[in-house]
Amino acid sequence: MPQGAEPAPTTALEVVVAIYDAFARKDLEVVLALTSPDIVVTQDPALPWGGRFEGHDGLGRFVMALLGSIDSAVTIEAIFQAGDHVVQYGRTAGTVRSSGVRFDIPECHLWRVEGGVAVEAQYFIDSTAMLEALHRT
Repeated sequence: MPQGAEPAPTTALEVVVAIYDAFARKDLEVVLALTSPDIVVTQDPALPWGGRFEGHDGLGRFVMALLGSIDSAVTIEAIFQAGDHVVQYGRTAGTVRSSGVRFDIPECHLWRVEGGVAVEAQYFIDSTAMLEALHRT
């Protein structure tokens, strides 16, 4: 292993923690390496970045729609593994890009990991609160 390189994640929990770390660094290469080419991402379709997204192309469209709408960071309050699933609960806080309105909203993510990569990510957020922030001026 090259000096300074992190060991490859081996448990479902380690895979998901590594994905959050890569997202925080905006390291898309690592995110793609830790997700299946067939990953399925879902979020409430009422949100501008919501819907069902399949594969790395879909993941990219989801991320671009999210980043085009809000600038936010997830704070993890709890994360645990249950079999091949990882549950993360926390908050997403940031600003709406179009208006500068600030938000701090509870969220929960449910991941499924197989063969050392994430194959499914279900994102849940207080959609009512997020939609209110998106439409506030």
